[in-house]
Amino acid sequence: MLKHRLFKQENKALFGVIMALAWPTMLEQMMQTAVQYIDTAMVGYLGTQATASVGATTTVNWLLGSTIMALGVGFLSFIARKLGAGEEALAKRAAAQAVLMTVLFGSAFTALTLSLSSRVPVWMQVDPSIRETAAAYFFILYLPMLPRAASIIFGTVLRAAGDTKTPMKVGVFVNLLNVVLNFLLIYPTREIRVFSFSFTMPGAGWGVLGAAWASAASFLFGGVMITVAFLRHPKISPIGQRFLPDLAILKECFRVAIPSMFQRFGTSLGYVAFASMINSLGEISTAAHTIANTVESAFYIPGYGMQTAAATLVGNAYGARDEKRMRDLAATFIPIEIGLMILSGSCLFLFAHPLMRIFSSDLQVIALGTFVLRMVAVSEPFYGFSIIIEGMMQGVGKTKLPFLYNILGMWGIRIVGTYLCTQMWGIGLVSAWACMILHNLFLFAVFLIVHLRGTWRKLPQ
Repeated sequence: MLKHRLFKQENKALFGVIMALAWPTMLEQMMQTAVQYIDTAMVGYLGTQATASVGATTTVNWLLGSTIMALGVGFLSFIARKLGAGEEALAKRAAAQAVLMTVLFGSAFTALTLSLSSRVPVWMQVDPSIRETAAAYFFILYLPMLPRAASIIFGTVLRAAGDTKTPMKVGVFVNLLNVVLNFLLIYPTREIRVFSFSFTMPGAGWGVLGAAWASAASFLFGGVMITVAFLRHPKISPIGQRFLPDLAILKECFRVAIPSMFQRFGTSLGYVAFASMINSLGEISTAAHTIANTVESAFYIPGYGMQTAAATLVGNAYGARDEKRMRDLAATFIPIEIGLMILSGSCLFLFAHPLMRIFSSDLQVIALGTFVLRMVAVSEPFYGFSIIIEGMMQGVGKTKLPFLYNILGMWGIRIVGTYLCTQMWGIGLVSAWACMILHNLFLFAVFLIVHLRGTWRKLPQ
């Protein structure tokens, strides 16, 4: 009886620690998603072509952003484990290496994206009538690539140190700034009436390009803010450290980051191929897919918020060589994650139609988007399970198996299936999303096997 009571008390304590670490990340992602909703809705009022212009290169944005995020995972795993082991000096040295990699990767990606901006819409099979606008939108969006890289990597390093509130606060500021700039830059000067009051709202009237400039300015300010917060952080600030390459640290970080980088690059490249095939189906399918993706992203917030907390806490326990705590964390994280994803999937199913109506007035777009959202809502809890197991594996530095599973699922199931369905058999968008659901179910099955075997949490002898 006493043992059972102690176990319940331990679980309650773990639940409190998990939620304290996870809720700021969830709120940050919620704000980002809210701004995505607002951006899509604002651009949606300009018409289906405008929505398609913005959405046509979204998956390329994921490709580049997720590659930078994978680099951050390497530093997260290293720093979380070193802090768990009480080796703060090594953690600070790793933070300095994160600065070096941010500058190198951010500069390289800036040169790459700007030089290829005119070709990306062509490769994505974007309709010729909107290619020029899509290319200009993409170019502007990647002018501040260096501060974007800083936001991603420095934010990840702060989370590895248990500070999820600072990235959240910066994210809130960035998102609010983006909304304000959208109002000022997308639409022309106009009269706005609120109840019995009316006033003139100034505006640049730049349309789609106004949305791009608003995002670019927000990314720039966000990168500067997160950098200042990172440099001032009492536990993980790299000030006073050497910024020359430290091969011992970089080798360990890249041992974790490279499989994660290839995984994210490979799966994101799969998203590019996936979107390219959907773009070839025409404006209605492209717009419905773009809006449905935006709507769906809000319902993954519980999953990815928990994943960050799982990676940090399990990484700390691994560094402290506490295998029991790792088991307890897994036993606490999994039911929380599945419960949250059941709730979010149910809400997505119920509110798919009114959410689609927020972003488009085209009845065909609304109907198609509603149907595919209700399809994918059923797979949310299964995908949530794979997210949390992958996060714990990232925390302990074991990223090879997630790489293999994600690449196999993306290319062996989603891309091959979508190619057969849309390009050879001409079935359409519904079949593409069915292939996506099969991909999610495959990940659930393989990560369930990994979890039951328990080899991912074995400590080195």
